[in-house]
Amino acid sequence: MHSFVRSSCAFVKNSFVLNQCGRPVLLNASAAATFHTSKMVQIKEGDKIPSIDLFEDSPANKVNIADLCSGKKVILFAVPGAFTPGCSKTHLPGYVDKAGDLKSSGAAEIVCVSVNDPFVMSAWGKQHNAGGKVRMLADPAAAFTKALELGADLPPLGGLRSKRYSMVLEDGVVKSLNVEPDGTGLSCSLADKIKM
Repeated sequence: MHSFVRSSCAFVKNSFVLNQCGRPVLLNASAAATFHTSKMVQIKEGDKIPSIDLFEDSPANKVNIADLCSGKKVILFAVPGAFTPGCSKTHLPGYVDKAGDLKSSGAAEIVCVSVNDPFVMSAWGKQHNAGGKVRMLADPAAAFTKALELGADLPPLGGLRSKRYSMVLEDGVVKSLNVEPDGTGLSCSLADKIKM
């Protein structure tokens, strides 16, 4: 009987890995010797924002979030989904309404991120008069959300979505992070809770 080592994504035996479908994948000897998995850790205060492309208005308009945050103070907040009730009635409107105050307190940019396509984010921003106040950035494949380890499995909204959170970044470094305790509530991530 062979023993397997359980990792977060595969079983390892000698120089084979069983993929998620249970099929063996051959590793070379050096890869087998160094193969390991580690659990990703949620982004925290003091961490640098990852260099990932998000999209504004269309798939042709990439916005690298690390470049956007470089050399300035940015407020970034994320929502589980555009056009959803809590996001549309409270979260986004709060940032749109307080954009002037937040920018006069030192924020160069206010950014809203959601796991949606860029056309949906653009339409949602227009419905709430976000132009010139809040940049509406789409994370269509959840690459940014996954990199931050701030995803939530929400099947009624289509599967993997972002938890609801807000953060203040200075030169790309997280200075404050407020993640809703249940991932979707409306308390600590609201515009009136931002500390500049």
